[in-house]
Amino acid sequence: MSRYPTYRILFITLILIAASIASVFLYQAGLYFCLLFTGILMLVLVYYLCFLQSSNFKLIERLVDSLRYNDFTLSFSTKGKSATESKLRNDMNEVVLNYRKELTAHQERYKYYETLLDTVDSYLLVADDKGNVQWMNKAAQQDLCGHAIHSVDALNEINPNFTQQLAKLHAGEVKVIKLFKEEVTQELAVSMTEYTTEGFRYRLYCFTNVRSLLEENEMEAWQKLVRVLTHEMMNSIAPIISLSETLAERVEQDNRGEQLDEMIVHGMKVIHRRSKGLLEFVENYRKLSRLSMPLLAYIKVGDLLADIKKLFHNPKIDYRYDIEEKEQLLFIDRSQIEQVLINLLKNAEEACAEQPNPVVKITTSYLKEKHLLLISVSDNGCGILPDVQEKIFVPFFTTKQKGSGIGLSLCKQIMSLHGGSISVKSEEGVGSTFTLKFVCR
Repeated sequence: MSRYPTYRILFITLILIAASIASVFLYQAGLYFCLLFTGILMLVLVYYLCFLQSSNFKLIERLVDSLRYNDFTLSFSTKGKSATESKLRNDMNEVVLNYRKELTAHQERYKYYETLLDTVDSYLLVADDKGNVQWMNKAAQQDLCGHAIHSVDALNEINPNFTQQLAKLHAGEVKVIKLFKEEVTQELAVSMTEYTTEGFRYRLYCFTNVRSLLEENEMEAWQKLVRVLTHEMMNSIAPIISLSETLAERVEQDNRGEQLDEMIVHGMKVIHRRSKGLLEFVENYRKLSRLSMPLLAYIKVGDLLADIKKLFHNPKIDYRYDIEEKEQLLFIDRSQIEQVLINLLKNAEEACAEQPNPVVKITTSYLKEKHLLLISVSDNGCGILPDVQEKIFVPFFTTKQKGSGIGLSLCKQIMSLHGGSISVKSEEGVGSTFTLKFVCR
């Protein structure tokens, strides 16, 4: 009977009913001693039922408390229990074990992500909608604040307007904030992402120190420039010095003659040619470094390309114009953008000049959603090698025998001054496409 708790309870209930009926008859018959015994039996049975109920409630209560407080060290013993009770306790032990494994997995995953975020150089900070800081990585604690903070307002100790600038920041927007710490200026690119979890809204702020990155890139650019300048100057100065020394030695020998005169004339021509080349190189560098700020004015795309079309007439090359949105206005310096287009068209001409059917295409397209106008110059030339594509916008880099290497660099600088960009897409043996991207206002 003990193997079936339901039958046990039912059996005890029937005994209680029978004892209750018997108590009535014993009372009427005046058998008070038997009535007392029956009453004690009924109390024992009721107590036993209460004990069973209480044990079950305590068992469930222990399980609930364990889950509530994440105390998964709890286990339920099956020693001396019936088969049914042992099965119930084993099931409860299995539930606790599964929760323990799940919690351990979550903790390990959280530890992994936390360690991963602590290795990031950027400063990361999570705050709720009331400005309370919920989490920040080690970089933010050590380098940004110097210690852990509990409120975004504490950032005002670094910069008085820090909190105000963060409050104006929209999701997906990037803003540069200057900080002055220990007499050192930092420029932080700040971005913010909003997300909701468990009904609460949070903001994830990412602070990236861009000043050091810019300084590294600037230093690298200067080093490349110095290497180019040194190389070009040494190529010109070394032969000039060598020739001048040779000529000086011959003159000192005082053996004037026709052969010496010819040598002097030849040497002077070489010196003149190398000096002229060096002068042209320096002049090109001056053009690149002294590009004036654009004088912006509104001009229609159709008018801009109509003037360009008049400049290029080559019967050997098929020029094709596909112009969209001719009335679209661009806020540009007309002469500078014309110079960019002229450089690109000249390069396209040279690239496809040796093709059987040379074609140069000038196309425009307008992206309304992004307010962008694209002007593309394409050719069906030999294309550009992948490793060369990465260098074509570098100052003084050229693959042409008589090129200066500043044309595309000037184009990139002009587009940058206009808030736009220039890009190239090329396939070897198929051709190249240079695309100018303008932001329309």
